[in-house]
Amino acid sequence: QVHVVESGGGLVQAGGSLTLTCTASGRITNSIAMGWFRQAPGKEREFVAAIMWSGITQYSDSVKGRFTISGDNAKNTVFLQMNSLKPEDTAVYYCALDRSRAAVQSHYAYDYWGRGAQVTVSS
Repeated sequence: QVHVVESGGGLVQAGGSLTLTCTASGRITNSIAMGWFRQAPGKEREFVAAIMWSGITQYSDSVKGRFTISGDNAKNTVFLQMNSLKPEDTAVYYCALDRSRAAVQSHYAYDYWGRGAQVTVSS
């Protein structure tokens, strides 16, 4: 069994910063990438950022230049540094682990998901 746990969410004013942390543990037989998605009320889950353990990172256009993803392959841990936050960044942020698929911007690529961390940005 694999557990994925996010932490670091909270309430922040517009223009502020937050860092989310995610760790996957348990029987992880393989891992090629970890990613972050978010879902705002009434909206579909959307891709935010992903890191492939080969070193490649990808970001959605909406967060490029403001968010930075980093991680530690050996610990199956990933971080999402979020700067210059906007009210439209308000959402539940989900972390996920991809065992073998390379289409990291699609939620279908991921095998294990966390329960999410709430991020609220006030104007």
